[in-house]
Amino acid sequence: MPCRHLRALLAAALSVCVFTAHAGPPRLIGYVMDDPAPLQLPAERLDVVNFAFAKVAADGTIVLPPEVDPARLHALVGQRARNPRLQIVLSIGGWGAGNFSEAAATAAARARFIDSGVALLRRFDLDGLDIDWEYPGLGDAGISHAADDRGNFTLLLEALRARLDREGGGARRYLLTIAAAEGRFADGLELPRIAAALDWINLMTYDFHGSLTPTTGHHSGLGRSARAGAGARTTEDAVRYFLDAGVPADKINVGVPFYGRRFGDVDPADDGLYRPFASDGGFITWRDIVRTRLDAPGWERHWDADAQVPWLWNPAERQLITYDDPRSLAIKAAHVRRNGLGGIMYWEQRLDDGQLFDALYEALHATP
Repeated sequence: MPCRHLRALLAAALSVCVFTAHAGPPRLIGYVMDDPAPLQLPAERLDVVNFAFAKVAADGTIVLPPEVDPARLHALVGQRARNPRLQIVLSIGGWGAGNFSEAAATAAARARFIDSGVALLRRFDLDGLDIDWEYPGLGDAGISHAADDRGNFTLLLEALRARLDREGGGARRYLLTIAAAEGRFADGLELPRIAAALDWINLMTYDFHGSLTPTTGHHSGLGRSARAGAGARTTEDAVRYFLDAGVPADKINVGVPFYGRRFGDVDPADDGLYRPFASDGGFITWRDIVRTRLDAPGWERHWDADAQVPWLWNPAERQLITYDDPRSLAIKAAHVRRNGLGGIMYWEQRLDDGQLFDALYEALHATP
């Protein structure tokens, strides 16, 4: 997208907003998955990079999986040479990653978890740890879980916070963060108690619709679509959930996807939006959306003024793609600033061609 068009989109998104004061500039946090492919990282314009993922071993210790090359983590830490303020955080877990319940269950197990995390912190000169347990008390991903997960997770985070503070010795603040989602996914979180131990919470405000939902729909809508059912999940509702639970606004980061969700054999009414579907096409990166869909014959771009996100529809093939684009991300960044939220987190760096990151950065740093 030419820069003049991007600036026009940002101006339109920001012109309708009245910003309130924020304690500091909004954070911009990017997840980076380990991969041997070269990484194009806009290090000078990032605040935090989360390296994904370390795992919890069966004995409760935090380890790098065999497929992760430690040299790539060292190289990521080396990006501080381009931006001395850049903070590198090790993210632990992810969807389907287990052994958290056992690691949090007892004081001895928590100590093993914390000791191993601190050892990795020292080994790679990291700036903090991000706990991505999906989700305490739930077995949706086929991982172990227990009724005591909720209280045990609190004890784990509080003990880890205390240890990180001792490690910093007053001279360095090590970050402690988590990834979380709202509603039933947050039942295993003692909010706001754990917020006191955390620097911030990265909300996974995406994947609202996908293979497990009965209809198509926006997988990362900001507001509620007029076509959506009463129980439809939205970014605004997720933020409100954590605010109502007592989490400070500046500790909430809105999550955005650099990928879309695909649906096939979709009921064609309403251009496929919030309609039944028969096949799940999986994920599609923003890079591939631009390269193979946006201007391709047969594909129509639509905009939902209520949800403030686009979708793509192919009536001949009855396929739908839900995704974020530069316009919708500029609007989300404006929402973050207007409501005094902490910032924006995105998944994941390699899925972008540069347009999405540029839209986020420019909107978060625009002059009101």
